[in-house]
Amino acid sequence: MKHIYKQGTDSKKPVLLLLHGTGGSEQDLLPLAEIVDKEASVLSVQGNVSENGMPRFFKRLAEGVFDEEDLIFRTNELNAFLDEVATKYEFDRQNIIAIGYSNGANIAASLLFHFKHAIKGAILHHPMVPRRGISLPDLTGTHVFITAGKNDPICPQQESVDLQQLLEDAKATVNIHWENQGHQLTMGEVEAAAKWYRELK
Repeated sequence: MKHIYKQGTDSKKPVLLLLHGTGGSEQDLLPLAEIVDKEASVLSVQGNVSENGMPRFFKRLAEGVFDEEDLIFRTNELNAFLDEVATKYEFDRQNIIAIGYSNGANIAASLLFHFKHAIKGAILHHPMVPRRGISLPDLTGTHVFITAGKNDPICPQQESVDLQQLLEDAKATVNIHWENQGHQLTMGEVEAAAKWYRELK
């Protein structure tokens, strides 16, 4: 997978896994990593799927309707990629925190839904529930921060509420931050996520 890896100054810090939104690139969320933790290593990945020339992490059938088969395949692919690069760049595979926006938040949430130890935690900006009607792994000790817009036309409020509930039912610790905005990523939610990250134990 096309990616950027930047070695941080503190190897004990989590590796920040950056996952862009539809049409983005591996460059998009680098400024967020700077705000969240300047000392952490950064792994920023570009999605392997193209939708009318726009990179994504998995296919969809329509707006808000995921291609579930492809979602499962791409989630497995991303998890295997994380195994490979952890060996290649010699970082702790058990110490990854994902930061995803929109489509990137959805693939990060899918990692949580399918694998117990794929990521240590996640900051999910404007995510949706990746799959319904499945059993989640035991996510005890996993910390998740969700940010959402109350007027988001792409990601209805209920999606964030449902996602929080499903993750909490799987024993994850989940915080949610609401903005009176639409689907855009605001500085307010980035700063709220950075504050949450700094308070993680």
